[in-house]
Amino acid sequence: MTLKVCTSLLLLFLVHSVWTRTVRQVYNELDPEHWSHYTFECPQECFCPPSFPNALYCDNKGLKEIPAIPARIWYLYLQNNLIETISEKPFVNATHLRWINLNKNKITNNGIESGVLSKLKRLLYLFLEDNELEEVPAPLPVGLEQLRLARNKISRIPEGVFSNLENLTMLDLHQNNLLDSALQSDTFQGLNSLMQLNIAKNSLKKMPLSIPANTLQLFLDNNSIELIPENYFSSIPKVTFLRLNYNKLSDDGIPPNGFNVSSILDLQLSHNQLTKIPPINAHLEHLHLDHNRIKSVNGTQICPVSIAVAEDYGLYGNIPRLRYLRLDGNEIQPPIPLDIMICFQLLQAVVI
Repeated sequence: MTLKVCTSLLLLFLVHSVWTRTVRQVYNELDPEHWSHYTFECPQECFCPPSFPNALYCDNKGLKEIPAIPARIWYLYLQNNLIETISEKPFVNATHLRWINLNKNKITNNGIESGVLSKLKRLLYLFLEDNELEEVPAPLPVGLEQLRLARNKISRIPEGVFSNLENLTMLDLHQNNLLDSALQSDTFQGLNSLMQLNIAKNSLKKMPLSIPANTLQLFLDNNSIELIPENYFSSIPKVTFLRLNYNKLSDDGIPPNGFNVSSILDLQLSHNQLTKIPPINAHLEHLHLDHNRIKSVNGTQICPVSIAVAEDYGLYGNIPRLRYLRLDGNEIQPPIPLDIMICFQLLQAVVI
């Protein structure tokens, strides 16, 4: 039970680390003693909560333009409006902005005034999801830590747009129009702190080039990827969560030890074209293989260690760590083979 709790806590930490680090830093900097130095004007279209004087709520107001932002504001909420442009004028006094949410508006690249975003020197979070962008906006604030651009029309990533974003930990580009040609070998150059990269729901046929080495979470679901290059994950030695659901991976598209990677704890290969379970590493904890074309499971073949040794592995405290195995939606008939249970002695759930 102790081991289960510890593992759950580790996974929770990894998933949420991108969010918590910066939020904690921002709140630690808040000093109520300094609030008295600000005037508390509030744009008439917006709401300024007295208990949160650094926040300005202008969401769901039918706005077509960004109102003048008071100097005290750190957190700006403008989602769910009809805003088409981002100009410099509203931000003249807003030199302390940390967080801007512009999701669900009508912003285009032509509507973003040149250089306006890069002038927001203290900005850490920029949300531009569900707009009408056709390329990643540039230039961006150099201190940015999260950039969310999901559900736009992005098909182009300007050269060098990420090169100075050394603090960026999360980049979300899912559900856009990215082709393989948009991701060059230097596209992600400079993202030395990146922890999560989401390129799901695009039009990729190949694994993206030159993923930053510190990436922990790589999401590539809902593309058309057919091939995992040999030794692909050697260049991202820290990758822990890998999602390749809803692609076109077959047995021939996976190298013999393509997923035998010690850093990967959660591997998701659901809704592909696999007929057998690929070799996995003893460190893997969650494996999703549902809705493939697998007809049978042989524990002796897929066990990361020898079955003969696995029975005694508990004596050494070094047994394979697989805890969750999903195989439903294939052509496998129960019962679960005994050698699966012998090999993976920590299994808590098998879905078949």
